[in-house]
Amino acid sequence: MPDQDLTALAFAAARGDRDALTDLIRATQRDVLRFLTPLTGAADVEDLAQETFLRAVRALPEFAGRSSVRTWLFAIARRVAADDVRRATRRPRIAALTDWQSSAESAESAHARFDEQHALRDLLAGLTPERREAFVITQVSGLSYAEAAEVCGCPVGTIRSRVARAREDLVEAMRDGRTAYSQPG
Repeated sequence: MPDQDLTALAFAAARGDRDALTDLIRATQRDVLRFLTPLTGAADVEDLAQETFLRAVRALPEFAGRSSVRTWLFAIARRVAADDVRRATRRPRIAALTDWQSSAESAESAHARFDEQHALRDLLAGLTPERREAFVITQVSGLSYAEAAEVCGCPVGTIRSRVARAREDLVEAMRDGRTAYSQPG
């Protein structure tokens, strides 16, 4: 959906239009999920997206349209993800151990696309958080460098540098075969 349509929905939702709010969430939900996925554990993505939208709904009356709705939502999502990391480091969780044999068997029968997605996730996880964030915002979510700079709260040049270095890191990691899902040949 074009940015001007999302902005119109945001303004209507801020005035109390529930249908506009529903349409706004539906139109941006996939982008927010895609943005959050590399920043957090896959199990937490849905919860963090929901928290992002809860915060956004509370903040809608203050939305002035100075940036695109996506940029505004990504900034909120970034803070939600950062809060989640801080919360996780304060209260360590017990990780559930998966059945390694079932996992190995299902991995063998998975399709190549599934393996590629995991290889990409593994490669992205190997980036520093700042580089991963800049890369995902610009290359996966499609925000401009200026919008990414606004989301991250840093200069455009810093975003450009982080994306360039992330690309270099990814190429190097692929060359070295540094993924858990690397395929031979």
